[in-house]
Amino acid sequence: MSHIVTIQTEVRDLQALRNACSQLGLPEPVHETVKLFNSEATGYSVRLPDWNYPVVCDLEAGQVHYDNFNGRWGEQKHLHRLLQRYAVEKTVLEARRRGHCVMERPLHDGSIQLTVQMEAAV
Repeated sequence: MSHIVTIQTEVRDLQALRNACSQLGLPEPVHETVKLFNSEATGYSVRLPDWNYPVVCDLEAGQVHYDNFNGRWGEQKHLHRLLQRYAVEKTVLEARRRGHCVMERPLHDGSIQLTVQMEAAV
């Protein structure tokens, strides 16, 4: 039996977002209101490489606002890397808060394998 799982990443944790930016060599997120092409967004802005407009993370709503004009104003792969790294950092933070050990291994296809080791019950 196969199962299909769809995951939508909600960006709600500032520390995980900061860690993700640091790991990717991006500037620290800044809380501000920024102008996108024809709108404004308020939240923590992240400047992605070669993007015309920043990505804005509304932590309260968990939403990410951006305008890259279908890739013409910034490659989607940079946003995907940020969201992937955020998910890894959030997982690591939560696992460590619970006293678990986390090992990370990058895979050849660009995905990341996380192994969370829990203490055996006594």
